Amino acid sequence: MRADAERSRRRILDAACEVFLERGPDAPLDAVVRRAGVGPGTLYRRFPDREALVRALVTDLLTRLAAAAVRAREDEPDPYRALRRFVHAAADLRMGAAIVVLLERLVVDEELATARSGAVTAVGELLRAAQDTGRLRPDVGMGDLVLLCVRVSRPLPGGLAALDADGTLVHRHLDLALAGLRPGASDEQPGEPLTFDQVIAAAGRPGEPVVAEWAG
Repeated sequence: MRADAERSRRRILDAACEVFLERGPDAPLDAVVRRAGVGPGTLYRRFPDREALVRALVTDLLTRLAAAAVRAREDEPDPYRALRRFVHAAADLRMGAAIVVLLERLVVDEELATARSGAVTAVGELLRAAQDTGRLRPDVGMGDLVLLCVRVSRPLPGGLAALDADGTLVHRHLDLALAGLRPGASDEQPGEPLTFDQVIAAAGRPGEPVVAEWAG
């Protein structure tokens, strides 16, 4: 594929990931076109219908998920830190949450099954290696890790999104979640605690009373 064609494809897939995650897989494809900054013809030449786009996006996300796991293991000799690096890389790519949303729409064929198997294998190796060192609880399964990351990395709704405008809050919450999966105390520094007052204010209801036990 020519470099310019690959760039257009990448823009479309990245835009589709954002739009589908924000608005669901039934979001208008015009929204993907606008987000990608390409013409409708460019999208439809590459992806003739919604299913083709969703299928390509899920395959791409699973492939990148596997690659991120492999890179983390190669770059970080400590297995727990390798797992942590992968989780943060996956959040930056908004992979986990998007895949769960999009897989609901697809029949898993051989191509998708192969991509999924590659991702599961790569992430599973990270998980087992971290458990073998004793730095991750032995009762944490792959599903636990994936769904935990999905829950944490989903975009915040409405005005709450302003709390994570720069993308740092999701990483703090991921560190808090990962710390809870360790047998001992965490040596990570997840940042300052978020108070309930801040949550209420971000939701546009700063005048409401805050129950004492929830204030931080």
